[in-house]
Amino acid sequence: MTVHLVANPAAGGGTAGKKLPSVVARVRRIFEGRPVVVYRANDFEHARSCLSEAVTGRQPDDVLIVMGGDGMMHLGVDAVAWTGIPLGMIPSGSGDDLCRGLGIPLGDVDAALDLLNGAPRSVDLIQADDEWVGSIVASGFDARVNLHANAMRFPRGRLRYPVAVMKELSTFRPLHYELVIDDERRVLDAMLVAVGNTSSYGGGLKICPDADPDDGLLDVTIIHPVSRRTLLGIFPKIYSGKFTHLDVVERFRCAEIRVDGTLPGMGAQLTAMGDGEELGPLPMTMSCRPQALKVFAPPGEP
Repeated sequence: MTVHLVANPAAGGGTAGKKLPSVVARVRRIFEGRPVVVYRANDFEHARSCLSEAVTGRQPDDVLIVMGGDGMMHLGVDAVAWTGIPLGMIPSGSGDDLCRGLGIPLGDVDAALDLLNGAPRSVDLIQADDEWVGSIVASGFDARVNLHANAMRFPRGRLRYPVAVMKELSTFRPLHYELVIDDERRVLDAMLVAVGNTSSYGGGLKICPDADPDDGLLDVTIIHPVSRRTLLGIFPKIYSGKFTHLDVVERFRCAEIRVDGTLPGMGAQLTAMGDGEELGPLPMTMSCRPQALKVFAPPGEP
């Protein structure tokens, strides 16, 4: 067995880098007598390369551990989905939504590391064309906010998302969607269509509050056309999940959904975001793949 630890030292404003030596020491103690290979990623593409190197020539009893924010978790999921290699997650970013959705402790590195002493748990994933997503695939107002937030240099951390909401809201209009839901076609206008395996994105926005990564289904949330003022009023309620009773909110579950969408008037294709990272332009087919990931996480709800 080889333990591969891939870390983004810049995550959390550099706090991940400061904690990395103690994390490595703890991992060596947990997996005593087994080789631990550490990769320090310089940027997103370097992290992807490190993860590819870590899983190339993998052995059945290898372990992969990723440390960083949602981007690192996304790359880790993509690297080991359906391989049987268990994934350890050490959340160290500003959002950490995938770890939140799996019950992995946030803001407590020791508690997250404690999970490596137990047996891994099998959970569902979203297969979005040829990429794997652990939390949410966004494609509407939320995706455009995510794109803006990713491009912002200031403010940093969780404040980026609400600032990006205000910037995007000033010009946003309803989007045109074509959906195929388990072979049933629908055409509609909407502010957003979010497809979830876990509950939240954007640092705790519970857009799919009842999503369960153990049920073999995708949770879909649609917010139908509303005024900009109304949409602004809805967003604070999403943090608590107390928005689902609104008439403009539609929710359902399915095994597979194909999402296509365009910007109003321009006809330009919408961009899909998964785990907070850009996946590419629509159309895109999202399927639930039951128990596709082995992860060191607390047990799910019985």
